[in-house]
Formats: sequence, structure tokens, C-alpha cells
Amino acid sequence: MLPLSTRDGHGATFLDALFTATSAICVTGLVVQDTATYWSGFGQGVILTLIQVGGMGVITCAVTLFLLTGQRISLRQRGAMQEALSAPKLGGIVRLTGFILLTTATVELLGAVLLSIPFCQTFGLARGLWFGLFHAVSAFCNAGFDLMGNLTPFSSLTAFPTHPVINLVIMALIVTGGIGFMTWDDIKTHRWRLRRYRMQSKVILTTTLLLLALPALYFFLFEFQDMPLAERSWGALFQSVTARTAGFNTLDLSRMSEGGLGVMILLMLIGGAPGSTAGGMKVTTFAVLLSTTVSVFRRREDTHFFGRRIEEGTVRNATAILTLYLTLFLGGGLLISRLEGLPLLACLFETASAVGTVGLTLGLTPALGLGSHIILIVLMYCGRVGALTLVFAALSSGAGTPARLPAEKLTVG
Repeated sequence: MLPLSTRDGHGATFLDALFTATSAICVTGLVVQDTATYWSGFGQGVILTLIQVGGMGVITCAVTLFLLTGQRISLRQRGAMQEALSAPKLGGIVRLTGFILLTTATVELLGAVLLSIPFCQTFGLARGLWFGLFHAVSAFCNAGFDLMGNLTPFSSLTAFPTHPVINLVIMALIVTGGIGFMTWDDIKTHRWRLRRYRMQSKVILTTTLLLLALPALYFFLFEFQDMPLAERSWGALFQSVTARTAGFNTLDLSRMSEGGLGVMILLMLIGGAPGSTAGGMKVTTFAVLLSTTVSVFRRREDTHFFGRRIEEGTVRNATAILTLYLTLFLGGGLLISRLEGLPLLACLFETASAVGTVGLTLGLTPALGLGSHIILIVLMYCGRVGALTLVFAALSSGAGTPARLPAEKLTVG
């Protein structure tokens, strides 16, 4: 809200500042004011800092400060780190944090250098370097904030639909940030020996590959048919990648069919991997639900992945997460549709983008009213913190009781 944060020197209103700060720290990318034309260099720096903290995770950044100041990391803090990173064990968690920080800095710096080359050619040296850094961090953290409003407000990357360097680097950063820190550790430790990977890494990589390839094929075959082949090919692949909670777009999403928007909504809700910079209900949740469905159809008692059995508690958690995300997504969409008098599908697209911390939009968010903006703020917060975490915090009553109620059969389906 400070006057030096905006280009006009008057400062942002409380709601605009709150919405932007929430979107940045939750690495969503939804905006009510164009990032390039409304915010000053200082304001953009604040947004970039929030994106970095939100992408790395508040707990990771807090532990990093402890390490830099030489403070001892307590057992409780190590446990919080283990939970935040989805690490399988407590041992080596400080070493893993150092590896994450080094890898993040290396990947973001490399991405910034590569992006600066075309951006400097387009915008000049100083602005090109800043654009390269800003978009590298935003892409790696799956945030979706962009500075292309100087070309056309709220345009994202639509000015570069077929630029090979910008498309490839942005997509690589999105996928790298979205597969999760523990997957990085497996790749570093075992290289190409895939059989030695943790089961979680195998599930993440397999599911991610399928969720990139199949939607890209669908978009290529059924969407943007009036475009040249090169633009349609790049666009199909980029839109498949960015829907996994990144928030950039190189094509006009309002031109997509209802079927295409439905696929985008599904991808936004699924999101990326646990312990990553991405949001959504996570690819592991989707994989567990899908495998459980297959097990039911085949009359198997347990859910399996790669020769390993999944615990029943994991299946219950996955079911609860799906229910919570659908409740938030559908409830928010219905409320906004009623408040604004807008088509339900368009409103569902915005709420899926918010709760999945994606940032893609059909152009509705800046024009929505106060009530709808508050709904989106709540959805972004819930999507980043984790709906299940909020429910545990609000409803947990301590240790469970060993007593069990009598059982009785209930037919479903």
C-alpha cells in the first residue's frame, strides 16, 4: 500500500494490496491490477520476494534463516521440515534443505540468463535482465506473474506463442519446480537408475508425464484449429504444462471450447507434486484415487503402485482431499456466479485457478466485485496452505479414542 509501490505514487487500495500479496505468497498469479503497468519497480520487487518465499515454502525459508544465523535446528523444526518437504524420514533433513536451496538458486539463475537473451533483444538491456529474473523465478515457483503488460495489459506471454527459447525455458522451469524437492533428490542420487527411486518419485514422474502428454494431444487435435501448425503445436504443449499451477498462457484461453476449458479445470485442480512449488490437490492424490478405482473394479482389496501396497490411511486422506477441493471449487464458483450474474463455467474456471493456485484466467478476475475478490482470496489461501491442514487445525480434538462403533453394511454405487 506504500506510495512508492505503484507507478502513480498514490499507493494501492487495501483490497488490491491484499489480493496481490495473497496471490504472490500463495504463488497463484491471479491479479486485479496489471503487474507491469500498475506496480513500480519496488512493488514488483515485493511481489517477486513473496513469490520466492511462497514457492520455497515458509517453513523452508524460516529454517534457512536459522542456518544462516548459525542457530541450532530443533527436533520440532526438523519435523516441520519433514512434513513440508514430504520427506520419508527425519534424518538428513538439514542436508536436504541445503541441497534444495542450492538447486533452486542454480535453476532460477540459469533460467534467468536464458530468458534474458530474447528479453534484452525486445526490451533493452536493463529491462531485459529484470524481465529474465522475474519470469524465471515466477515460472520456477509456478506463480504465473508476468511483466508483459507494457505490450498489452493482462497479456501474459501471448506475444511469444512460438518463440522456442521462451517457451522451452518457461516450460522447463515449471516442470522442474512442480515435480517436488524429493524427486530432485532421487534424480541427483540415482541418476538414470529408475528402479532405485522411491515409489513416490516413480508415481510423480509417471503421472506427470501422462498429464503433460495426453492433454497436449487433446489440445492439438481439438483446440485452436484455425491457427498455423507451428503455433498450434507450441500452444498445445505450453497450455498443457502451464495448467499444472503455473498460470502463464501463450494463447487466448477465451477462444477455447467448453470441452477444452473443462480439461484445463481438471488439470488445475490436480496440480503438481507434494513438497514442490506447485499447488493443487497433487498428482499423488490423483494417482491414488485412480489406482483405488482400478482396484475396486478388479475386486482387489488393496491399492498398489510398482509392486508396493498403499496404506488405507493414505487412500482415506486422498478421498478427503478430493472432497474438500471439489467443495471449495464448486461452492466458490456458484457463489461468484450468483453474485456477478456470470456464466457458471467461466466462474468455475476462476475458482479452480484460485484453489489450485494456478493463476490462469478468462479475464474475469479484474472486473469482479468486492465479495467475489474475497472469495478468491480465501480460495487461494486454502489452496496453498492445504484444505486438509486447515480442517485438521480447526476440528482436531487431540488423540483418537481406541473405541470403535458397531459396523453395518452400506451399499454405494
